[in-house]
Parts: sequence; structure tokens; C-alpha cells
Amino acid sequence: MKIKSLALSAMLAALYAALTIVLTPISFGPLQFRVSEALTLLPFYLPEAVPGLFAGCVLANFFGGYGMPDVIAGGGATLLAAWLSSKMPCLWLAALPPVVVNMFVIGTMLHLLIDNTPLWSTIIYVGLGQAGACWIVGYPLMLALEKRKILHR
Repeated sequence: MKIKSLALSAMLAALYAALTIVLTPISFGPLQFRVSEALTLLPFYLPEAVPGLFAGCVLANFFGGYGMPDVIAGGGATLLAAWLSSKMPCLWLAALPPVVVNMFVIGTMLHLLIDNTPLWSTIIYVGLGQAGACWIVGYPLMLALEKRKILHR
């Protein structure tokens, strides 16, 4: 990995982790809106975003209160979703992997970790939070960065 790519990955990891940790009350749990997930559309433009998002998620999840299951499952879900997003044919579809992967992986994990948390409700709530972060925050953000010629495909 080139120095420039490594630096970009590290900056994205720090940004993802910082956003998640600063917004802890809304970033973790069955009802979550992880603003940092808006960044999961970046792999559509930048392949170096994949390891950066993975590292940022792993780091952030150490602070989330769900321990190693969240570090492993959350990090793995982010890695898979980011890689899939990098393969999508258009930006709108690049938001789909983070929503679908996280709703099932994180929804199931939270169901298993938190007593009396209904599986399908948790999956749906996580999916709604992800959809909001990706399509309501991330999609317009990426379009604005495209318009300003900061990102291009």
C-alpha cells in the first residue's frame, strides 16, 4: 500500500472512530443511528476506504460496551459491506451493502447479546438506522463531494 493510500485509510479510520465515539449514545444498541456509517459509501470512489472503515469500526467498537463480539462482528460486517460497496455499479446501490449486511449481522448479534431483544425488531431497527445514515446522510454528502470535484469515479 502506498504512503498516500495508507494515510487516507488512517484518516478515514480516525474520522469513523471519532464520529462513532463522540456520538456514542446514538451509535450503539438496538436503536442506533451511527452517523459515521455515512462514510461507508466512500469505497464506491476510493478503494483505500475499505481498510480505513474496517479499522475505524474495530476501534470504535472497543468503546461501545458490547465487547469482543461487537469488535469482531461489527468489524467483519463493515469490512464485507465496504468491499461490496466498492463493487457496486452506482452510488445509490453502493449504500445497499452497508444497510443489508449490518441489519442482519448487527441485528442478530444484538439479539443474542441483549436479553429480551426480539430478533426481527432488532434487525429492522438496525436496518432503518443504517438506511438513514447511508441514504439520508451519506448519499447527499457523496453527491456534494462529487459536485465540488473532491470525489470522482
